[in-house]
Amino acid sequence: MLQKLTKEIQKSYSKERAEHSKRFFKTGVGEYGEGDIFLGLSVPEQRVLAKKYSNLSMPQIQKLLDSEIHEYRLIAGLILIKKFEKDPEVIFNFYIKNARRFNNWDLVDLTAPRIVGNFLKDKNKKIIYDLARSKNIWEKRIAIVSTLYFIVKENNFSDTLKISEIILGDSHDLIHKAVGWMLREVGKRNVEVLKDFLKINYKKIPRTALRYAIEKFPEAQRKKFLKGNFN
Repeated sequence: MLQKLTKEIQKSYSKERAEHSKRFFKTGVGEYGEGDIFLGLSVPEQRVLAKKYSNLSMPQIQKLLDSEIHEYRLIAGLILIKKFEKDPEVIFNFYIKNARRFNNWDLVDLTAPRIVGNFLKDKNKKIIYDLARSKNIWEKRIAIVSTLYFIVKENNFSDTLKISEIILGDSHDLIHKAVGWMLREVGKRNVEVLKDFLKINYKKIPRTALRYAIEKFPEAQRKKFLKGNFN
């Protein structure tokens, strides 16, 4: 079955889209996606394949995750989401074990809330705090983005704010964007909670994270917050 899947993936190869993806996902030397190989499949195409081959075994999924081809890893993640409902603990543990194989922002963003956040919603969340303190950018992004599940499904902001505080000092733009995104989601549901967090952390919040967090504010208020004026 794995061989059939890889043949179907190869059939959908698009040189033009692959080249665009290489640029979009920063695969150049020294960039965050260095060495990532793209075949140019769209996400909808990959969702169709993940559904069709959702019965792949865990060893077969491991082979997909171990590949240097981006689409193989994304399809593996989408299959894991489909398997999660039947065996959440096994899928969660497998995901955490392979966290560093979800090594681009789309791989994290499409899977972490649905697997990590969903599993931990009513459990001890120590693991995401450990990931937040990791030196690996993708584990850090998993930590913060997984809290999207708590925000959207549970209306719970506590872990998002705590993890944001842990990683505010990170130097990577992708972490700044992820923090800002999660804070913006908090603000959509309780703007006062967001404002209080920004007031307390204004001096240490990266500019990119701040811009993302207040993106939906009225223009006049947004300008004030950018200047540190919270009156």
